[in-house]
Formats: sequence, structure tokens, C-alpha cells
Amino acid sequence: MWTDTTRQQFARDGLRLPSDLTDAEWAVLEPLLGPRSRRGRPPLWSYRQIVEALLYLLRGGLPWRMLSPGLFPPMMTVQYYFYGWRDAGLWRSINHTLLMAAREAAGREASRSAGVIDSQSVKTTESGGPRGYDAGKKIKGRKRHIVTDTQGFLVAAIVHTADVQDRDGAPDVLSSIRYRFPWLRHVFADGGYAGDKLRAALTKIGKWTIEIIKRSGTAKGFEVLPRRWVVERTFAWLNRNRRLAKDFERTIESATAWLYLASIQLITRRVTGANSRARSCSMENAHQEN
Repeated sequence: MWTDTTRQQFARDGLRLPSDLTDAEWAVLEPLLGPRSRRGRPPLWSYRQIVEALLYLLRGGLPWRMLSPGLFPPMMTVQYYFYGWRDAGLWRSINHTLLMAAREAAGREASRSAGVIDSQSVKTTESGGPRGYDAGKKIKGRKRHIVTDTQGFLVAAIVHTADVQDRDGAPDVLSSIRYRFPWLRHVFADGGYAGDKLRAALTKIGKWTIEIIKRSGTAKGFEVLPRRWVVERTFAWLNRNRRLAKDFERTIESATAWLYLASIQLITRRVTGANSRARSCSMENAHQEN
């Protein structure tokens, strides 16, 4: 809930743009990007300027050609780094590191043991690329399949065509976290993941337990379901970025990279916000003792 205290902690009034990084946020992200190559001529643009350009596109939902040359590096430069980092799997690795840091900042174990899985069907555009028709949601496009921890932070994400059913796409997203999160083997899910077909598929990739959280048959209207609401809130967090309102990307790889970048932006703000709260609490305690 927004209060006067939380508004001050997460205020971004002093920045050039709301999507820009604070110094504390950049201090968290900079070491994770790795050192720059010393070959060739010195770079004209810093990593921070490039990352802030990507966050500007993500938050505002703008196409590449509308990247303002007066505020950010040239479009081709930003594209070069985005595709290079995407192909190197950098966004996924950074999300993995920040996720563990966020859990430790919240007083939890870095390695989680339970997660929540769900999918979201979104429309695609004329840009082309793989797509399918989700008959249940009546949407032609792609499906974002994600797993979160019990706090709602993104653990893994894959993107596939919308005609793939949840029980068929679940083994792919769960197998992608098999070695990165060896202790995560219990997953909460909705009724779309029920059945022996999924359980048989999961036996081929390890020991998994799927706990189906069903909606009550007597409930009318909106109902908050245990555990399942967490992943629904995560989709709401991600959809604050207008580039994710639809799937504008031609390739599956780019669509997945933007998902991870949105998660990185969210977790970075949470980590720095938690640190600032801890510092303010310690200062208040010291003041009271004096």
C-alpha cells in the first residue's frame, strides 16, 4: 500500500525521466553487466546510458525508431547491445542474481523451495513471427509462461505460441530452472495444469509435485485464491511496462528478453528500497539510543 513513507522511499522526482536509474540502482546493476572490452576505440556511450535507453523503451512502449537522439545513444547502438546481451543470456543471469539478493534482503533463504506457475496470452502485431490461437481466451498471439517464487519475483519465463496448452508448456519452463534452482520442486498451479499428462511429463525431468489450487464451486464473483494470486500480481507488475501490453517482437528470444528486463527493473528497485529502509531504521534506532 502506498503511504507517505513509501512514496518518499520510491520517489523518482530527482531523475531526468521516471524510467532512469538512481545511483543506488546503478550501483547494483553495474557489476552484473561485466567489464567492457578494451579492444578498439574508446566507447562513446556508457553502459548506464544504454541500459536507461532500454528501460525508457520498455516503460514507454515506444518503437526503436522513436528513441530520442538528444536524450539517449543512437538507436543502432542500443540495438547492438540489446541483441548481444540477449544472445549471451545476460538478462536471465542478472535476474537470477538479483532474485537471490531480493530474497536475502527480505530475510529468506536465497534458494527457494516452492514456486507458482501460470501463463498469460497476449496479442501479437503485424511484425510477424511465431503465433497461435488460444481458444480459451480467444486471443491470437503468444503465451508468456512464468514461474515465480512465493513473493512474486520472476524465477523463469518462456514465450511460446498461444495455442500451446498450459499442461504442455509447463514442462519447458520447469525444465529451464531444473539446475539453476535445484531445491525448487513444489509448484502451485491452477486447474489448467491438472491431470496425469503433466505429471507423467514431469517425471522425465525430475521429482516435482504440482499442487492444484482450485476455485470454490460455490464462490460468486472475485475470489482471492491462496498462492495463485501471487503470480497474477506478478503479471500486473510486468504489464506496467507498456512495451509488454502486446507482444511487439518478431522473435521469441526478444520477447523473453523484455520480460526479464522488466523483472530486473522491478527487483532492482525492491532491493535498493529494502536497503534504504534498513538504513533509515538503523539511523532511527541509533537516534533513540542516543
